[in-house]
Amino acid sequence: MFFRFAKRLKIVPALLMPLLSVSCVITAEEEHPSIHYIDWQYPPYFPTTTNIPANNPLSKEGVLLGRYLFYDTRIGGKYGADSLLSCASCHRQEYGFDAGASNARLQNGGMLGASGITTAHVPLPLVNLAYNIRGLGWISALEYPQGSLETFIANTLLDTAEFAGNRLEIVERIAGIDLYPPLFKAAFGTPTVSFDRICMALGQFVRSLTSSQSKFDRFLVGQAQLSDQEMKGYVLFTTEEGADCFHCHGGNGNLLFTTYDNLINGLDSPENFNDPHDRYSISGKASDRGAYRVPTLRNIAYTAPYMHDGRFTTLEQVIDHYSENVQYSPDISPLMHHVMQGGVQLTQSEKDCLKAFLLTLSDEEFVNNPEFSNPFVQDTLLP
Repeated sequence: MFFRFAKRLKIVPALLMPLLSVSCVITAEEEHPSIHYIDWQYPPYFPTTTNIPANNPLSKEGVLLGRYLFYDTRIGGKYGADSLLSCASCHRQEYGFDAGASNARLQNGGMLGASGITTAHVPLPLVNLAYNIRGLGWISALEYPQGSLETFIANTLLDTAEFAGNRLEIVERIAGIDLYPPLFKAAFGTPTVSFDRICMALGQFVRSLTSSQSKFDRFLVGQAQLSDQEMKGYVLFTTEEGADCFHCHGGNGNLLFTTYDNLINGLDSPENFNDPHDRYSISGKASDRGAYRVPTLRNIAYTAPYMHDGRFTTLEQVIDHYSENVQYSPDISPLMHHVMQGGVQLTQSEKDCLKAFLLTLSDEEFVNNPEFSNPFVQDTLLP
C-alpha cells in the first residue's frame, strides 16, 4: 500500500467550494515541483496509521538533509571540540540506532550530554517512529496528538542535559556551513536555514528509519522458516502459560513489538521507586511511580543495555528478570500475570528457545543500510 503526501496551500471559504473544480487543489508536488515527495510504503502487517504531519511530508531531499544534520557534530551550535555532539553520538546505526553498550557516553544509567550533564535515562532506539501515535521517550514526556516528533527533537536540541543548544546559535552555526543552504533549498524550496526547518528535516530522516526485514518478518510472508528452537520460543512468547511477552510486546498481530504503554514491570519494589523522572513525574498519578514506556523488541540483539537505566547488559539477564526476579508492587501492570510467583519460571531450555526467537527480530539490512549511514564518511546519495 502506498500513501501519497499532499497538502492544501490555502483555505477556501465554504461558500466558494461548489464553484471550484478538483484541479484547484494544489499538491505539494505542484507547489515545489523540484522536490521529490516520497510514496510511503507500509510493510506487510504494519499499522496503516502514521504520525507524519501534513506540514512535513517526507521527500528525498528532506530526508537527505536530515541525514546530514543527524550525523553533524555541529548541530548543537557549539564550536569547542569538547562540546561537539551529534544525534548519532547516542543513536548509532550498528546498534539499531540505540547507544550501544560500549558507548563511552553511557554513565550511571544515562548519557553524557554536551555540557557534561548526564541524562535521566539511557536512549531508546530510533526505529519505526513514524508509527508511534502514543508518546515519545521513556516516560512519554511528549504525547500525540498534542505533541509531535518535531517538537521532541526541538526539546532535545535545547535540553541542558543533551545538546544544551540555543536556537539562534544553532541556526547561525548551520547556516554558516557552505554545505547546508543548497540542501535546505532542495528540501524546502529556499535556502533559508531556520530552527523549525532543522527540526523538520531531522524528523523526516528519523521517520524514514523503518525496520521490517528481520527473519521473523520474512517468516510471516513465507520467505523464511523458523528453526524448531525459534518456533518453540515464538510459542513461549505468545502464550500466557509460557513467557507471556505478547501482551506488552505484541507478535504477529503487532509488528512494532510494543504497545507504547507506560507500565510497572516489576524491576524494583516500591521502596526503591526513587527515580524523580519516572512516569509519575509527568502524570502526577501515584500509580505511575516506577512506570516506564514499553520499548520495542525489534533489533533487541543490538540495543543493549536494557531497561530505562541500562541495568541489564545481556538478553540473558532480561529473560532471567521476567523468569524469576519480578518484584511485586500494588500498581504493577495487571499484564504481569505471574508476579506472585516471582515471574514466569522458565526452564533453561525454555530460556534458550525464547532468546532464539528474540534474535529473529534482528534486521541486518536496517543496521547496514547505506541510506541511513553517516554521509560524511560515505556519501551515497548527494547528487
